[in-house]
Amino acid sequence: MPHNQTQDALDLIARGAEEILKRDELEARLKTGRPLRVKAGFDPTAPDLHLGHTVLLNKMRQFQDLGHQVIFLIGDFTGMIGDPTGKSVTRKPLTREDVLANAQTYAEQVFKVLDRERTEVRFNSEWFGQMSAADMIRLAGQHTVARMLERDDFAKRYAAQQSIAIHEFLYPLVQGYDSVALKADVELGGTDQTFNLLMGRGLQEHHGQPPQIVLTMPLLEGLDGVNKMSKSLGNYIGINEPAIDIVTKTMKIDDALMWRWIDVLSFEISIAEAASLKRDIEEGALNPRDLKLRLARELAARFHGAAVAETAVAGWNAAVRGEGDTASLPLSEIAVPAEGLRIAALLTAAGLTPSNSEANRKLKERAVRIDGEVVEDAQRILTPGFVGMLSVGKRTFVRVCLVAA
Repeated sequence: MPHNQTQDALDLIARGAEEILKRDELEARLKTGRPLRVKAGFDPTAPDLHLGHTVLLNKMRQFQDLGHQVIFLIGDFTGMIGDPTGKSVTRKPLTREDVLANAQTYAEQVFKVLDRERTEVRFNSEWFGQMSAADMIRLAGQHTVARMLERDDFAKRYAAQQSIAIHEFLYPLVQGYDSVALKADVELGGTDQTFNLLMGRGLQEHHGQPPQIVLTMPLLEGLDGVNKMSKSLGNYIGINEPAIDIVTKTMKIDDALMWRWIDVLSFEISIAEAASLKRDIEEGALNPRDLKLRLARELAARFHGAAVAETAVAGWNAAVRGEGDTASLPLSEIAVPAEGLRIAALLTAAGLTPSNSEANRKLKERAVRIDGEVVEDAQRILTPGFVGMLSVGKRTFVRVCLVAA
């Protein structure tokens, strides 16, 4: 591969990455022109993916676009052990049935990002299912307890006198051996996986293979801009959420977080263009809102198609900027009593406020609107048959249809 092409490839691979261990080795392998085997493992412990999960998938797609072979490894064997990464207690192993059901759901979702024709889907039970007890003991003999206790989460649990099950020590070894079985050139993972990824390098050397390059990706901050995106924290965007929800939630992120999201989530905005857009915003030539809407449109289109994304953007513009017809927004059906429901309770039922007390507070602040009109009467009751827009503040809204409970 010519030098300039190698450098362009390195720049794309490094985009948004936290660290590349060993960059010089990666450059040398790229120069050979041989398609690299790029592996990322996913334990099917939860069936629904959010944008945080797609950070790795996006990087895999970039490797595909550069002509490399991507291996989407489903850890059906390791999933039955339970990844101890970041856990303060022993993780409950999944049943075989759980693993297979979740794995199927994963496979259905990842091809919204990856090119199906250029993706090798593998299950690590292919090799571990054939291992004997003696084989597993030999694998366990390739590492020491002292080395395992260097891992941060194990060290903390040991110091706190919390139990560590023997099978948890096997997890990094098993993940590392996956790289041996697949002859991986590169392994991708989150920054919390560095210990396990380096284990793969060591085991490959032990088995006479060139050690893999390790590329770690950041743990994406969620909508709050502080914590890692997580379903348990409610600061996530699921890739199967309606397009309007993807657009609406993306538009709520902080302007500073927008650049981070562009870096690791966008395919359409190049590194050079992102730098140019940043200058435009700093000079006042571009409104950050317009760039954020471009990102929102791209994300919605990735998971729902361009036409659906355009409809969602049109709905957002109608609801927030008063440009267009809110009829393009999807309709949420809410069951209410025949005598109707007070506005505060309805806002809570529609998911616009977390509680009736918060709804009443927003009513006092004149932040609640029905079809664009401020609600003056906190005792107002809406009855079955009502169809219209409810909004709290400028960016939280839903189009509802009330039906009799």
